[in-house]
Amino acid sequence: MTRVVIVDDEPMVCAFLRTILGSVDDIDIVDEAHDGAAGVEAVVRNRPDVVLMDLRMPGVDGLTAIERINKLPDPPSIVVLTTFDADQYVLRALRAGAAGFLVKSTPPEDLIGLVRVAAEGHTVLSAAAARRLVAASADSQPARERARDLVASLSEREAEVLACLGEGLSNARIASRLYLSEATIKGYVSRIMDKLGCANRTQAGLIAHDAGIVGSDGNG
Repeated sequence: MTRVVIVDDEPMVCAFLRTILGSVDDIDIVDEAHDGAAGVEAVVRNRPDVVLMDLRMPGVDGLTAIERINKLPDPPSIVVLTTFDADQYVLRALRAGAAGFLVKSTPPEDLIGLVRVAAEGHTVLSAAAARRLVAASADSQPARERARDLVASLSEREAEVLACLGEGLSNARIASRLYLSEATIKGYVSRIMDKLGCANRTQAGLIAHDAGIVGSDGNG
């Protein structure tokens, strides 16, 4: 059972998400909150697997809430709810530790699958969306320089694995592409995130995009 907390200041959005996600047996909406502070409290109280987090809310906003939640022991996967996928605020949220984002116009049938993906610890972010976000970044030059310095600390094989993370590939697909075992890839991913100081695969994937090592034709 995947336990989900919804944090959004619009009751209609919360009701919509409850209706869609509540229609399947393996997802349980354990709580909802209408501002960031209440969202953090709901996470502490319920220990969910996934948090669906709006960014623009009165009081404590979603970005601050994401930063607070990621400081908790064993934090849940946080998926940003947004209206515009190239929003600068979304990029800041991903850099702060969100696992990905969902546009609020996401079709209901896709929403359920994406929540399941997030619960399994995978990235909820397409390569095309990541490229748009990085391209729209106001601080792209400093980010590129920092990313290139970080990538320079990796071995050639680690850089190859990082580029695959930038495409949003699973460990199984990376293993198939690089002709290695899935267990070996898992070890590489752990070392890469440790070396880069990343909390999750999404942060590592953004560094790959910033450093320019993701193939232009990658589509995840």
